[in-house]
Amino acid sequence: MAGRDYGQYDGITQALELVGERWALLIVRDLLVGPRRYGELAAGLPRIPSNILTSRLKELQAVGILRRVPHSRVIVYELTPYGRELEPVVLALGAWGFKKLGDPREEQIITPDSMTISLRTAFRPTVAATLPATAYGARVGPAELLIRVDGPDLEVVRGDGPVDLAFAAGPDIRRLISGELAPERAIATGVVEVLRGPRDLLRRFADTFHLAA
Repeated sequence: MAGRDYGQYDGITQALELVGERWALLIVRDLLVGPRRYGELAAGLPRIPSNILTSRLKELQAVGILRRVPHSRVIVYELTPYGRELEPVVLALGAWGFKKLGDPREEQIITPDSMTISLRTAFRPTVAATLPATAYGARVGPAELLIRVDGPDLEVVRGDGPVDLAFAAGPDIRRLISGELAPERAIATGVVEVLRGPRDLLRRFADTFHLAA
């Protein structure tokens, strides 16, 4: 990314020159969930101009962060091993930003990929390892996710399937994840709607996924 040159020589400067352009880290965020076609990336970032998306993809490919690969007769973008090294950075940055998240603006949305990364950010494997394996079906805004927790292992995929607890929520789910609202209070106030399964399993979800605000 030759356009961004801070004129300084250190690792942070180099990192910003690689992924500091607008939208670059959000593209990386979505690719951390899995390979995506161009159209899928555009759908997951609905406010990105097509020319900017094209430019960012070319720039990230040029520096070895992602690559284009054929998959089932179409071309998809995926992170390289070097690009996947950004995962702990992205998760740590998400945890840091969560502290100042606040209420969403009217135009802000939740996407399946952004919610998946948020769950991976909030996941507490050491706590989950002490709890029974549990599957959750979560509908958060337009994102419908199947969340499987088995000991310290987490799997989040789109869609539905057999679950122990299914629930719906909006952006205010952050109040449950932050501990601002107890699970029982989240249900009582309508922040979380239990669709099926024992209501007390929401406590297990809140223990498993927690970020201090």
